[in-house]
Amino acid sequence: MSIQWFPGHMNSTRYAIKERMKAGLDVVIELLDARLPGSSRNPLLAQLTQGKPTLKLLNKQDLADPARTAEWLAHYNALPDTRAIGLDASITAPAKALMSACRELAPLRGGMAKPLRVLICGIPNVGKSTLINTLMGKRAAKTGDEPGITKVEQKLVLENDFYLFDTPGMLWPKILVPQSGFNLAASGAIGRNAFVEEEVAVELLAYLRQHYAAQLQERYKLEIAPELSDEELLEQLGRKRGAVLSGGRVNLQKAAEILMYEFRQGTLGRITLETPAEFDRWVLLGEQEELRRQEAAAERKRLRRSG
Repeated sequence: MSIQWFPGHMNSTRYAIKERMKAGLDVVIELLDARLPGSSRNPLLAQLTQGKPTLKLLNKQDLADPARTAEWLAHYNALPDTRAIGLDASITAPAKALMSACRELAPLRGGMAKPLRVLICGIPNVGKSTLINTLMGKRAAKTGDEPGITKVEQKLVLENDFYLFDTPGMLWPKILVPQSGFNLAASGAIGRNAFVEEEVAVELLAYLRQHYAAQLQERYKLEIAPELSDEELLEQLGRKRGAVLSGGRVNLQKAAEILMYEFRQGTLGRITLETPAEFDRWVLLGEQEELRRQEAAAERKRLRRSG
């Protein structure tokens, strides 16, 4: 299954970012989900912002695996013109640290004559509106647990010479890495009509049983035997949590919803669904598969023309 979600307002955001670039921009803040720091990075954003200095904020770090967060911070801090810091958007002091980080990335900007112009972007439901409200000290942006709450750009003045331009959450037109699609769906970044909960839950279980089996066993009292398939494990989870229909059948939809909800809330513990090395490997495989698809499509087109 390939998960894709790019509703109309996201296309509008793409054009809004282009217009903001024309008007002048000094630093780009990209808010990432610390539980999926590779999958939540938007490859379209780098193209749109033309290599501007970037601050990567790994948000929701309190829900992520601390050791893996350290790996990802080191990975992003090794990139040119890039800073990365971990963040819990509900905590005031770390949130305000982003302003000093932005000033370090653009040391020639500042003061009323040359105010710092910063664009903040992120995938849907990554916590951007919560962060902005924390920064502003008031409810400046709508928040919610569904993706796509923010629909229009807004300009915020954090300090007299620090302008922050907030944009709606945006994915990209084609997700080439299948595992990224599953991870984004599991995190709540993709609208529910774009994926099947059971399929995403099975993929999530497959990863958790390999890397976080202890948390699964502790939370659901599961017997994670090697011979059990991921589908059977989801059924066992549903039975343990009472998601049982008449006749004793397990409601797999309900079981999937329970697993994803508790992952999103951090009930399962601090979990990160990818490492830098894993994500690089997934990207390579995704690019190779996309190249094969393009070559096959070109060959079909050639055969139609010659026939």
